[in-house]
Amino acid sequence: MNGSDSLQTLLEVIPDARDGLTRTERIILHVLHETQRELNGRNVPTAMLYGRVLEYVDMSEAELHVYLDRLGVKGDGL
Repeated sequence: MNGSDSLQTLLEVIPDARDGLTRTERIILHVLHETQRELNGRNVPTAMLYGRVLEYVDMSEAELHVYLDRLGVKGDGL
């Protein structure tokens, strides 16, 4: 692993001093917000959110659920 890879990994996991969010959490919230706007405020299906988040971050579906739980994003239980 070279220096730029380890720096990128470090930036992924360290919370930002401004709001306490990691880069990944910020991306998830941004994608969620944009998708909600496209759907006129309706709930965003997790599968749709996952597909869109994958365009920015490589993660498993289980990892996305961990992030969503940490961020307090709740589904409708379906």
